Amino acid sequence: MTPTITTTADLKAFCARLKNAPFIAVDTEFMRETTYWPKLCLIQAASAQEGACIDPLADGIDLEPFLDLLRDEAIDKVFHACRQDVEIFNNLGAMPHPIFDTQVAAMAAGYGEQVAYDALVRSMLKIDIDKSSRFTDWARRPLSDSQLSYALADVTHLAALYPKLRANLETAGRLSWVTGEMQGLNDPALYDSSPENAWKRLKPRKTQSKYLSVFKAVAAWREVTAQQRDQPRSRILKDEA
Repeated sequence: MTPTITTTADLKAFCARLKNAPFIAVDTEFMRETTYWPKLCLIQAASAQEGACIDPLADGIDLEPFLDLLRDEAIDKVFHACRQDVEIFNNLGAMPHPIFDTQVAAMAAGYGEQVAYDALVRSMLKIDIDKSSRFTDWARRPLSDSQLSYALADVTHLAALYPKLRANLETAGRLSWVTGEMQGLNDPALYDSSPENAWKRLKPRKTQSKYLSVFKAVAAWREVTAQQRDQPRSRILKDEA
């Protein structure tokens, strides 16, 4: 059976064991197809020694022990293409730090720009990821053991990738540069959802000041409305409009 944590007591014990690890690999499963705010449905975490799925939807569970782990600056937090995962944790008040993003590291190590996770695992670990549970509704309960196993594999493979990528970068003399690049990934400004900055995600068709003023006002209105209704921006007004 896939290790799955559904109580605060078990989460505290798990986090206490991970506390002394030099790194933890982290991934999330979430839903946001019909909402503005992502709904966190599952957290996967692993050190080099052990891993588990954490059920944030379990009755009464307090995620604070894990959030404290994310804030611990002595532990590298390893993600692949971290932006959406970090956004979720930032919304919960726990900006992970420091971050090691294997997609960024893989690019610097010569594996291509924005390499997909399954392609990187295949290339570096010679493992083909089973995608049979890829389109799971992660908000449904109970989740099957095969679904939990699929989810946990994401971080167990990530935990195996981390030392290999780090060693590659160190050999190439690029580790310090890449580490510096990754420091920007936990800049709160990257995850700022304030309405006054909503226009920055879009490409205005004109640059005249009068047009830009209207453009910014409409973008802010859409952001506020989407947040209040908890609906995707595109349901309020499409980008093309």
